[in-house]
Amino acid sequence: MSNLSYFEAAVIGLLQGVSELFPVSSLGHSVLLPALIGGGWARDLDMSAPNSPYLSVLVAMHVATALALVIFFWRDWVRIIGGLLTSVRDRRIETPYQRLGWLLVVGTIPVGIAGLALEKVVREYLGKPVPASIFLALNGLVLYAVEKYRQRRGENEDIPHAETLDTIPLHQQETIVMSAVSTEQTVPIPAVRGHDVPTGDDRYESDTNDPGFRSDVRLSRQSWLQALLIGAAQSLALLPGISRSGITMVGGLARGLRHEDAARFAFLLSTPAIGGAGLLKIPELFAPEAQGALGPALLGSVLAGFGAYISVRFLTSYFETRTLRPFALYCIIAGLACVGWFAL
Repeated sequence: MSNLSYFEAAVIGLLQGVSELFPVSSLGHSVLLPALIGGGWARDLDMSAPNSPYLSVLVAMHVATALALVIFFWRDWVRIIGGLLTSVRDRRIETPYQRLGWLLVVGTIPVGIAGLALEKVVREYLGKPVPASIFLALNGLVLYAVEKYRQRRGENEDIPHAETLDTIPLHQQETIVMSAVSTEQTVPIPAVRGHDVPTGDDRYESDTNDPGFRSDVRLSRQSWLQALLIGAAQSLALLPGISRSGITMVGGLARGLRHEDAARFAFLLSTPAIGGAGLLKIPELFAPEAQGALGPALLGSVLAGFGAYISVRFLTSYFETRTLRPFALYCIIAGLACVGWFAL
């Protein structure tokens, strides 16, 4: 792994940055592409090799994608962090961003525990081409299954299931929000069970016409159990071939979220999980046997961050009108093809 070249790092960095946010598994592609190319790529980029820092390099690239997400969603994170701080100070949860912040905390707990428990298994046994191929195909099947499930239920893309809402339907909430904008009045926006956004709260008065704000309000109405289950689904992304954004979206869609809301929650939820993994793994790059990978890892991380920013801009618009089906078909076909290539 000390022979990791800048070109290899650049290619993997771009691949990781783009595929991390697309529901196709960046980790799976980072295992499969070097194996498909073979030769020095397969030797240099093999996380299952003894003392290989490749997993740490990939985590560094993941951290760059998390930074790109923070930059893209910076307004949301300012509100979320502010909500958490005021919630701790006041010892209560009243506003959408106070609740959304704690929902993200709850959703991050499962992946944190799973990451500590499964890191050795992933590195030594699952970070190989055949398991990654199988998991990639399974990822596609799960994406396809959730879309068929929603289609069977005749789910309206404009209105989530009532289980994610209070007594006021979502389309009525948005009517209230837009009415407030048109009349230049501040009205309570239903945010959490039993609580409204305080009337006259200028933190939110100017945001009611922002689709991102309205999406965050909808997300804040999830139950604690729902956030925990979606976070548990995210833990499956530790398996190479299972997409973090894809499996997290599946958890949200199965619980009644819109595609754009499920994607937004997946992107927000991935940020603290990736950041935590970075704190644990990046120091390994400064070990004497891994220092030759520092320069390439830095280049790959910069390119990963750039690719991730372009991807999130595209995907936040894409999921306003589109579904997971194209990604599901790609994963199924690519996964089965790779199983055939590596196993036969």
